[in-house]
Amino acid sequence: MTTMAYSALPLRRIARGKVRDVYEVDAERLLLVATDRVSAFDVVMHETIPFKGAVLTQLSAWWCRQLEGEVAHHLLAADADSILAAVPALAGHRAEIAGRAMLCRRTTVFPIECVMRGYISGSAWKEYSRRGTLAGEPLPAGLRESDRLEPPLFTPATKADAGHDENITIARMREIVGAAPAAELERLARLVYGRGREIAERRGIIIADTKFEFGRAPDGRTLLIDEVLTPDSSRFWPADGYHPGGTQPSFDKQPLRDYLDRLREAGEWNGDAPPPSLPADVVEATSARYLEAYYRLTGAELDRRALR
Repeated sequence: MTTMAYSALPLRRIARGKVRDVYEVDAERLLLVATDRVSAFDVVMHETIPFKGAVLTQLSAWWCRQLEGEVAHHLLAADADSILAAVPALAGHRAEIAGRAMLCRRTTVFPIECVMRGYISGSAWKEYSRRGTLAGEPLPAGLRESDRLEPPLFTPATKADAGHDENITIARMREIVGAAPAAELERLARLVYGRGREIAERRGIIIADTKFEFGRAPDGRTLLIDEVLTPDSSRFWPADGYHPGGTQPSFDKQPLRDYLDRLREAGEWNGDAPPPSLPADVVEATSARYLEAYYRLTGAELDRRALR
């Protein structure tokens, strides 16, 4: 498998995000292609991370299988043979879709990031440490960074096309999508997070927080869409190294962030585009983190032969 920064398929591309390219198959289906692009601090790097797109895709597919019968989702197929059989226009493009593409049901996407926080970290900790609140809502006093939150918090955010998403109150979410849809989104987000946290804990991983997206299908059902409990959408910590009271090591692009933080502290990068070049060892270490997260969660190595 060669690493891929941008896809070029014989379908109409309708969106290109920091990582994913989205193609229209027909009125009912989309093809989501996770490339090996990587971003940090909202800047897309020049270098790609080998196997990153495949890890995001195949881990999302694995989670969808774990949730089968509990939560309706948009995934139709994530293996190349099934996708090629279902979309004849992709004949001759196996190398571009193998491992990294998902054929999905098309939905009307709710404009909400459904964030679940089982531990207080990241932007939530920054707000709490300054004001004792999260999205303006008060939290109990005396929490330490990385403390477990019980029950987990549902903290919605608005979806931003550029820059950072903005945390909002549940009341504001109700104003945006309606009371009944808001209640259903929270119910589903709690269900998926609870199931995911339970499975991950048995495998020695803490899912500190995560975000989900949902869409409404033509038949009215609310479907879980996009990526599910991946290192890009979640904060994964090794359970055996968990020590509340500070930041925790994580199974994601931490080697990349650490390198960029060193450049920023040294005044060698201001945090804006264009990004600096990444050394080979940082690229390799970041790739290894994604592959390790896949292995720890699924109990199997990523099948690299199927990615050809």
